[in-house]
Amino acid sequence: MDGMVLEEEDDCPELVPILPCPPADQIPVTIITGYLGAGKTTLLNYILTEQHNKRIAVILNEFGEGSALEKSLAVSQAGELYEEWLELRNGCLCCSVKDNGLKAIENLMEKKGKFDYILLETTGLADPGAVASMFWVDAELGSDIYLDGIITVIDAKYGLQQLTEEKTGGLVNEAARQIALADLTIINKTDLVTEEELAQLRDDVRSINGFVKILETQKSRVDLSEVLDLHSFDNKDGANLAEKLQLVKSTRPHLDKSIVTVTFEVAGNVSEDDLNTFIQNLLWEKTFKNKAGLPMTVIRLKGIVSIAGKDHQMMLQGVHELYELDETPQLWGEEPEINRLVFIGRNLDKDILQEEFISTVVQGGNRN
Repeated sequence: MDGMVLEEEDDCPELVPILPCPPADQIPVTIITGYLGAGKTTLLNYILTEQHNKRIAVILNEFGEGSALEKSLAVSQAGELYEEWLELRNGCLCCSVKDNGLKAIENLMEKKGKFDYILLETTGLADPGAVASMFWVDAELGSDIYLDGIITVIDAKYGLQQLTEEKTGGLVNEAARQIALADLTIINKTDLVTEEELAQLRDDVRSINGFVKILETQKSRVDLSEVLDLHSFDNKDGANLAEKLQLVKSTRPHLDKSIVTVTFEVAGNVSEDDLNTFIQNLLWEKTFKNKAGLPMTVIRLKGIVSIAGKDHQMMLQGVHELYELDETPQLWGEEPEINRLVFIGRNLDKDILQEEFISTVVQGGNRN
């Protein structure tokens, strides 16, 4: 299906073709995000130095002082991007960059066959959604790689403080946004807090993103099987996603009073055209407002829908203004045709979203 992104200067959104399912020769890319000091670089250094029999290319963003690998890596010289891929003893490749990492990935493709995974670190305040969108809209890059998932590393000791920072001008708290976009969160340095503090942080993470998986660790040591092959953005995850969606519950804001998870399910077939209208009004036009009159802003969207005339379950994915609708291998068969949607974002109102979905989408689908 087509993925769509709104260009500000155009009257109509530009349609960008997206491969629905990664062919076997594509390389998965996982984005690693989190505040400075949370343990992103420690996690990646661990991956680069441990013996795990996996060939992983790691793109580190602006090494901090004191990094064990710093002297081995090329860094920016005189403001120009200079990079060199370093082959490590455990079979991994590594480089350091000072941009969003796309140039490094393009150069890395020349070494195809030497690695099976790419991990891309973002800067502490970066919006991982903006980075993720690049992989969706760059058709040339998309022929070589696919986005596997977004991982956010959280500092157990300072995470709560970072989440409660007030932002001026109505801006989204960066730490909250990184959690909202995550498919997996790693709460690191759990040995530095009490069980009560850890439980509070866990609850606050869940209040922002009711869909996210949470790992807890010390010194960023994790089982790599937990962080690789997430398949969060391709239709291989269709059956798994359908099961997860049934477990997600709408949340109430704990900290950033505007970011919550909203979920609902509605039986019946939906019209694909009307579904596009609903999503575009929500993501692009921002015509839906909550009871306080504030526009709803979606940061992340996931769902399984039943399109009229199609036997297969359809997966809906969205990050900011970009979304795609893909057919999954799963047939509805005897299973009830129930549309399940999860929205993570600001100023969301479950009742209004559900009413709009039913009136715009389901009624149109049932007429067809």
